[in-house]
Amino acid sequence: MLLNLFNEMRAAKVPVSVRELLDLINALKQRVTFADMDEFYYLSRAILVKDEKHFDKFDRAFAAYFNGLEKLDDHLQALIPEDWLRKEFERSLTDEERAAIQSLGGLDKLIEEFKKRLEEQKERHAGGNKWIGTGGTSPFGSGGFNPEGIRVGDAGKRQGKAVKVWDQREYKNLDDSVELGTRNIKVALRRLRKFARQGAADELDIDGTIDHTARDAGLLNIQMRPERRNTVKLLLLFDIGGSMDAHVKICEELFSACKTEFKHLEYFYFHNFIYESVWKNNMRRSSERTATQDLLHKYGADYKVIFIGDAAMAPYEITQAGGSVEHWNEEAGYVWMQRFKEKYKKLIWINPYPKDTWGYTSSTNIVRDLIDDQMFPLTLRGLEEGMRFLSK
Repeated sequence: MLLNLFNEMRAAKVPVSVRELLDLINALKQRVTFADMDEFYYLSRAILVKDEKHFDKFDRAFAAYFNGLEKLDDHLQALIPEDWLRKEFERSLTDEERAAIQSLGGLDKLIEEFKKRLEEQKERHAGGNKWIGTGGTSPFGSGGFNPEGIRVGDAGKRQGKAVKVWDQREYKNLDDSVELGTRNIKVALRRLRKFARQGAADELDIDGTIDHTARDAGLLNIQMRPERRNTVKLLLLFDIGGSMDAHVKICEELFSACKTEFKHLEYFYFHNFIYESVWKNNMRRSSERTATQDLLHKYGADYKVIFIGDAAMAPYEITQAGGSVEHWNEEAGYVWMQRFKEKYKKLIWINPYPKDTWGYTSSTNIVRDLIDDQMFPLTLRGLEEGMRFLSK
């Protein structure tokens, strides 16, 4: 049974090894879980999947293997004693529900009728009082109103009166090629970490306390230590306005995740490309600006720099003095990018557009040349690759 499940995982490109399969078999031998599909799902996912980005692939493989009531029944029949199943069903029922089931002739009659109608029914059915489907008053299906029912599927509004539940599990897609939410961005950003203990000693040092207490012949000697923090320093520069309006939400999520993950974080805004000034408040972008030269002097070379923008603009906005669409810039944008590269050895560009579209705009190719092709798409895989480059 588990060998076929293992093969499904490999076919779905979940990076699972024989060692992990043996761990799962051993866990089942130790009765970590028994005869419970939900518990088996979580146990197998915990053992077989080592990275959250593969959860979606695991879900698909798991569903494919246990697809269909007949196949599910075949696999579990050898593992679950019939009397155990009946006890589990009955344990989930209230006194009123037990009485209602007796009105149909008891649990044996209910299961017998269910199997019979599975064999007779040839198509999907909704409503009514006999066939398996959604709605209606049939004792079999989902979202109906029969108190002595068996629910199959997840359609319709649940009434909470089912004896058995077969639900199709659907989880948030964490595949590494999809765009991100704040939670998934945090997972990717964690590749860019360098921990150290600095500052006030306000955290209990358990190991140190045990060691010093033992040295003092059992006299309690409490030891404190500074909190362990991520010491990476990050400078974010966001393209704002114009074509980036379509990407405001994902940029907000990226910004929120960065503020959570990095203690040393600075951020500024620009439009289309970097010129002689940037700003922090978009409402006061005309009156409160920071000279880019001051930014380069203030933040040391130990900062990691990330530009976030679609890099879609007219080529002259990068290559020509006066190319900015908002003001007259005395020096071309590429000059300022070269200054960033000279100051910061770790610099990348995150592009919200898919990588296969970058070749359609000349400006994107120019930006990629300027930053030595260190441009990454705003996907889980793209962020991980970008963080990996910055952490080298």
